[in-house]
Amino acid sequence: MIDIKFLREDPETVRQNIRNKFQDAKLPLVDEVIALDRENRSIKQEVEDLRALRNRLSRQIGMLMGQGKREEAAAVRAQVAADADRINELSAREKTVEEEIRRRMMLIPNIIDPSVPIGRDDSENVEVQRFGEPKVPDFPIPYHTEIMERFRGIDMDAAGRVSGNGFYYLMGDIARLHEAVLAYARDFMIDKGFTFCFPPFMILGKVVEGVMSQSDMDAMMYKIEGEDLYLIGTSEHSMIGKFIDQILPEKSLPQTLTSYSPCFRKEKGAHGIEERGVYRIHQFEKQEMIVVCRPEDSMAWYEQMWKWSVELFRSLDIPVRQLECCSGDLADLKVKSCDIEAWSPRQQKYFEVCSCSNLGDAQARRLRMRVKSEDGRSYLPHTLNNTVVAPPRMLIAFLENNLQEDGRVLIPAALQPYMGGKKELLPG
Repeated sequence: MIDIKFLREDPETVRQNIRNKFQDAKLPLVDEVIALDRENRSIKQEVEDLRALRNRLSRQIGMLMGQGKREEAAAVRAQVAADADRINELSAREKTVEEEIRRRMMLIPNIIDPSVPIGRDDSENVEVQRFGEPKVPDFPIPYHTEIMERFRGIDMDAAGRVSGNGFYYLMGDIARLHEAVLAYARDFMIDKGFTFCFPPFMILGKVVEGVMSQSDMDAMMYKIEGEDLYLIGTSEHSMIGKFIDQILPEKSLPQTLTSYSPCFRKEKGAHGIEERGVYRIHQFEKQEMIVVCRPEDSMAWYEQMWKWSVELFRSLDIPVRQLECCSGDLADLKVKSCDIEAWSPRQQKYFEVCSCSNLGDAQARRLRMRVKSEDGRSYLPHTLNNTVVAPPRMLIAFLENNLQEDGRVLIPAALQPYMGGKKELLPG
């Protein structure tokens, strides 16, 4: 959510930003907010004037009564009563207008960074650079669930009987590999100076509203029936929500946290064969990183955070590339975002495994987070998030890139301590 003062003073920039995101249907919101804001300020001024008048008239009543002018005092009392009714009427309207302003402001997208490429959707995202040499072996790479089945490591049929489509059982070495990746990612971020956290896996509606747009919430979130609680789609939601209604001392910044959680997502719609299996599912686990920092530091953190994703994947012998998200692919709260995509030897293309985002002060404004500097100044911090690793997709990239022609899967040195010293997995 942008600052209404910014919209008031520079509405054309807000309109152009909406056009850049190809959301022209939202253009009328700008004029609607301006009109409502004008009415709201007019109401506030009239209420302020009426209250000042009421104070003067109240003093006048006392003077008239002291002079024995009861009839004149009664007339003034009647005016005070009428003004009180008007104040109540205006106050009620003020609440309605402010709610209408807020509702519209929540729909207006955040101002994107000037460096973001302009494009309609993810087909116009821009490759920035590659890390590691993408290779295609001279033997066929099976579908990822077939690789797992060779190790007796997955049972999607049983999961379907228990939970329906979009779930899985992981077992044996594949389950251990899943946990090893998470443990390695946890320690990787701790070594970078981040504090490890276990967050709540359910959050209140006001937190959901604070961390994401309505459209994203409808597409992703599962609501607990009969409760004002939602299952998190990523631990970023509860980690940023941790700071709702808080005033942070500036000396406590940056807040750097890394968190483990299960994630729950609706994942509506039909998807191609390569997005079945464990690629696009309703429940998975993830290690996340979030940063709360001073506005002037957020872009430096953004650059550092996605580079850590590259470092982690390269330590596991997985080639990756950085893809800059274009304007039309950015969620409404994001200022700038990039994806880290892993190489798939089977598909001979890259696919998304991490997403790094700078949200500016949008989440802070929605959650009423503030920072207080040592000189007493108050301001909104910036928030950022990035996937450290999400094992379902990581497992696909890991297995495909480390599979050998004889069916073995090599374990990179970085992961061996988390696999009991194993250097390879043997199908059985």
